[in-house]
Amino acid sequence: MTSGKREQKKAQTRKAIVAAAVDLFSEKGYEKTSIEDLAKVADIGKSTIYTYFNTKEEIFLAFCEEEVEYSFSALRDRVDIDAPLIVQLHTLFMLQYGFVTRNREFGRILVRETLFPKIISSRAKETDQKYLDALGEILTYAKERGEIRPELDNFFLSAHFYMLYLGALSGLYTGYITTPGEIEAGLLILLNQAMQGIAG
Repeated sequence: MTSGKREQKKAQTRKAIVAAAVDLFSEKGYEKTSIEDLAKVADIGKSTIYTYFNTKEEIFLAFCEEEVEYSFSALRDRVDIDAPLIVQLHTLFMLQYGFVTRNREFGRILVRETLFPKIISSRAKETDQKYLDALGEILTYAKERGEIRPELDNFFLSAHFYMLYLGALSGLYTGYITTPGEIEAGLLILLNQAMQGIAG
């Protein structure tokens, strides 16, 4: 097997493990899912999983990393860097919404772990930092364009906007919001309200 094919097979196996985790965490719950369960659903040996991940936490974080990479990559493909900040944020959060709710129950787990994390590791912090750095670039450029006040701290701005997204997402799971269209409209309202308070 050539090096390229080996890498492709490894990527497929890793993807199968994460996909199995999404299904099982949703079906059985995060705590009740074992590595043996994951191996069975992914149709691989238990030892193979340990070749890619040491713990369930690492598998969960792999999904989170995939979400960050996908969301910002798709944002760059769909929205011009010079587009208004609110357009970029709205597009980004709707991309994230679509990604995490491909499996509705897993999305619920993700919201819970984001708000009340059991996984607080250096790798989790690295994933958070990647997200903050990518969002920070968008905010810095918005400051340079005069859209928001330059003295505002990017970390707290990022936290503010992300909590709006989580609030809209949690509305889906509590029944206050029932459709993607309502999420989209609700997010736009929240972002517009926030922008009124930070406009340059």
